[in-house]
Amino acid sequence: MKKFITALFIGISTMLQAQNSISGIVTDTKNQPLNGVSVYAPELHKGTSTDENGKYFLSNIPTGNAKLTFAYAGFATQNKTINVLKKENILDIILEETILHMDEVIVSTAFNKIQSQNVMKVEHSTIKELQQKGTSTLIEGLATIPGVSQVSTGTSIGKPVIRGLSGNRVLVYSQGVRIENQQFGDEHGLGLNDAGIESVEVIKGPASLLYGSDALGGVLYFNPEKFANSGAFKTNFSQKLFSNTLGSNSSLGLKTSTENWKFLARGSYNTHSDYKITDGDRVTNTRYQETDFKTGIGYSNSKFSSIFRYNFNKLDLGIPEEGIAAQTTNKKTEYPKQGVFNHLLSLNNIFFFKKSKLDVDLGYIDNDRSEFEDSEVAVLHMKLKTFNYDAKYHLPKFGNFESILGIQGMHQTNANSGEEFLIPDATTNDFGIFGTVNYEWKSNVLQAGLRFDNRNISTSAQGISGSAGSFEALDKSFDSFNASLGYKTNLAKDISLRLNVASGFRAPNLAELTSNGVHEGTNRYEVGNPNLKTEQNVQTDLNLEYKSSHIEFFVNGFYNHINNYIYTSPTGEVIDDNAVFDYIQNDAKLFGGEIGLHFHPHPLDWLHYETSFETVTGKKQNGDYLPLIPANNWNNTIRSEFKIKNWLEDGFATLNVSTTFNQNNVSGFETESNGYTLLNLGFGGKIKLGKTVFDINLNGNNLLNKSYITHLSRLKTDGIPNMGRNIVLGLNFNI
Repeated sequence: MKKFITALFIGISTMLQAQNSISGIVTDTKNQPLNGVSVYAPELHKGTSTDENGKYFLSNIPTGNAKLTFAYAGFATQNKTINVLKKENILDIILEETILHMDEVIVSTAFNKIQSQNVMKVEHSTIKELQQKGTSTLIEGLATIPGVSQVSTGTSIGKPVIRGLSGNRVLVYSQGVRIENQQFGDEHGLGLNDAGIESVEVIKGPASLLYGSDALGGVLYFNPEKFANSGAFKTNFSQKLFSNTLGSNSSLGLKTSTENWKFLARGSYNTHSDYKITDGDRVTNTRYQETDFKTGIGYSNSKFSSIFRYNFNKLDLGIPEEGIAAQTTNKKTEYPKQGVFNHLLSLNNIFFFKKSKLDVDLGYIDNDRSEFEDSEVAVLHMKLKTFNYDAKYHLPKFGNFESILGIQGMHQTNANSGEEFLIPDATTNDFGIFGTVNYEWKSNVLQAGLRFDNRNISTSAQGISGSAGSFEALDKSFDSFNASLGYKTNLAKDISLRLNVASGFRAPNLAELTSNGVHEGTNRYEVGNPNLKTEQNVQTDLNLEYKSSHIEFFVNGFYNHINNYIYTSPTGEVIDDNAVFDYIQNDAKLFGGEIGLHFHPHPLDWLHYETSFETVTGKKQNGDYLPLIPANNWNNTIRSEFKIKNWLEDGFATLNVSTTFNQNNVSGFETESNGYTLLNLGFGGKIKLGKTVFDINLNGNNLLNKSYITHLSRLKTDGIPNMGRNIVLGLNFNI
């Protein structure tokens, strides 16, 4: 099979003749060649590595500007733009050693700069780094990033929170497509598996300029797994085992590439029993099963690059309603439960012209969500179909100016077929147009943009007017103008300053406009408000960073003012033993930030100390606190790096102490939460046993078996603690 696929790709690609090429030598500051440097052309989704002489070669490069990224562990990443003016182009690179983190190219922002050149502060983390922390799910790993947390229902359901904002106020992107999975529901999780994902970027703050409605609070942007280098064929198998849930996560993938064609596929299966708390009891029906399949095929030449990807995700989720009841390690879900089938298709295209380029991204999501109470007949069944389009034209560079003009849109339909309706059948149409410009001079960067959006929501009348589950016909249109302005400068050689002011917006969602019935996820009878206005915010962000050979220090501060913040409020009525809540609006403000230090003492090259503190406060205009605001957190990690003879390379050992403080600033419907401290240990590296090579990581989370309840746990009202001690073993084989 391996030989057939490789021969097929080679046969097709030999019919295509290479045009422009770039080659060169990569050395260090002592003029010594570097072997194994990653040379990657992100716009073409292709790359190679330097040989033992430091040489590299890339062909089929477009005429005009070509972007290349040079990355090597222990050296500072370089992002180079070269004018391809002839058939054969030479670009030699000198990489400088760095003790601290590698600089990464940021994809989620407009101009795809490396972070040190980026106007906006964006948090970047590889999935490998998150997995080394031993977390059970993708959202748990994300919650370890400063400024990010989660609203959780046990271990199976987690919703991202960025600086106190969650739900429809945070956009999630995967494969370049915005994820639409009925995310208005408190019990609706992220619906993404970390297998086949390379890294995640977190924009903390309004990003409506690039992403339109719902990016009011921020964006989680998942970058998919890269294709293999040209001429390579790789297979990979990984296995993770979890002691607490008796869980297993298996993943198998393969990928191959020729000069023009590229292909990959990955399948994963995830299964867990009910999670165990400190006293040894298990929380009934927190078990879940997940099946995930990802594949992609791409073609690129000197004129265009096109990548098609498909992701199928199936979830079988138990809904914990009995608390601590029947004790079992069975992994088969009981009632009530959720069944979710999600299909995500994306087509990402770049067309290269002589001095400009056009990005066209198309996406389609089919989200099928069912909820079962006591039988295999779904009482709630919603089908959400979403088509997205996004076109960005990068104008020819004019001096130090770079400019982008773009349009975006979405067509979405929701259809119900169950006994109960949470929201009516509806059609949503978005259209947005924007422009942004980037100007650089010396060590300064100025970026500005302007955007206009329209969202139209129309629903059908359903049910008997005035009764539960009935909806009046609705046809609403929401408009919004938004702008952003950012400035970055180097105050000194090692000190940089970023200042950003941006506005964002969020149109009311279907639940907020139309709800009329019991929402099982919140145990409330919710009544929508068709007169709700668009949420509109303005946020100011300040980032100060100091980076030297052995110390990194940062301070992030923000102030976010939101007009017409939407939330629920009790009316005092009761229907069918459920309190009635209306959706209302009030102005609100959130403020806080993050501060962190990474210290690498000289000459102890093997030792790292990292510490960070994060805080956020959210208030309504009347002075009351906003709900679902995470508690302050102080995180400390000591990490050592080592090598043991010839059998363990890239070894690491970590000691992490995470302290979460009391949360006493609560809304009228919440209770205060006590603080807690968790101890986590990690160990891993690359093991070589003869010809067998594999990565291993062993983690012990909550090693002291601390009993605690996070403030954002939906099981908190029932007094159910979070997970107790959990030992995680991970193995990864590259074949």
